[in-house]
Amino acid sequence: MTATLYVCMTCKAGDAPVEGEPLPGAQLHAALTAAPAPEDVKIVGVKCLSACSQGASVALMEPGKWGYIYGRMSAADAPDILVGAAAYAATDDGLVTWRERPVVFRKQSLGRIPPFNFPEYEPPEDAS
Repeated sequence: MTATLYVCMTCKAGDAPVEGEPLPGAQLHAALTAAPAPEDVKIVGVKCLSACSQGASVALMEPGKWGYIYGRMSAADAPDILVGAAAYAATDDGLVTWRERPVVFRKQSLGRIPPFNFPEYEPPEDAS
């Protein structure tokens, strides 16, 4: 399988757009696609990830794995994002150990999404 790194292309990162310059999300996408993508990672630009107050944002997903949304990213974070995407792609379930995650993934996670058809949470039975 191939992991997909979605990059919000319309993200303004909370700032008013500077006329004549690409939006921060588009700058991040350009930085990510300027380098070779990690093996088993596809980079896809999307219109919006609905993390507008936390932009620029990216999402990592692969069928059968936990998915993640990260925010407060910039083009300068591209190398670390690619390292994190490679680590994610190498897992069976999308769960990369905390120490193996780049700092931007440790500190700037906005959410984790269970895989499709994830079993419903069953609270433990009362021991009393």
